Amino acid sequence: MNQCINDRIAESFKQFDTLTFVTMYTLKKSLGQHFLKDELIIQKIAGLLQVHSFHNLLEVGPGAGALTKELIKIPEISFKAVELDEEKIEFLKKKYPILIDKIISASFLDIQPPFTESFTVIGNFPYNISTQILFKILDWKDQVPTVIGMFQKEVAERAASKEGSKVYGVLSALIQAYYDVEYLFDVPPESFTPPPQVMSGVIKLIRRTIPLHVKSDRAYWVLVKTAFNQRRKTLRNALKGQFSKEFLSEPIFAKRAEELSIEDFASLTFHMQ
Repeated sequence: MNQCINDRIAESFKQFDTLTFVTMYTLKKSLGQHFLKDELIIQKIAGLLQVHSFHNLLEVGPGAGALTKELIKIPEISFKAVELDEEKIEFLKKKYPILIDKIISASFLDIQPPFTESFTVIGNFPYNISTQILFKILDWKDQVPTVIGMFQKEVAERAASKEGSKVYGVLSALIQAYYDVEYLFDVPPESFTPPPQVMSGVIKLIRRTIPLHVKSDRAYWVLVKTAFNQRRKTLRNALKGQFSKEFLSEPIFAKRAEELSIEDFASLTFHMQ
């Protein structure tokens, strides 16, 4: 009998919390807001941080604070979050007073590095700008050794895919030039409020201990983007103008862009005109 009463009380609090969740703020489709609600997934993502040593942590898009509530429990770290939605910022500050001076009110794409030292990045990244977020992290690669993020599954797979895969492309080759990327697990739509129409995936980026040997970052980026811009063509046709006519006769240029590893692209940069 007592257990039955306790269960009813727990359910009442659960319903009250859900009502509070709905009435304290609104969801904005224009910002690609899908808030994680699955506690098992939340704990799993937060647990991934424990494997790595860090002092500074930036959360991107805390939303309603589902993951944030776990991150602020981590002892002896400096924590900041960046959130564009003012309504969510006010909600977070009221629910978690410790965040009052820790939230950056801006788009992640517009901010400067929030720490002067190195920092880890984590987040349930807004799907409408997820690829741009990864490229922004590349701008900060010298300061960001670790990234743990949830993306639309398609983007997560592209970031982690290797040569020969149908989804291997510009994003794959550019991210993997600086980070080792591991696809960790799927997250189904029902883990979110509201459920997105796509599957999600969590990936981990660890900065490479041995830098990819390239002529220059610029040469590598130009080569990769040019090659994949015409991915259906052989490299011999796609890369005209980047190499001498004599060098274009090499066997590697009979391949297509998705067949080349990042090491292949890196090696070719030293022969660019």
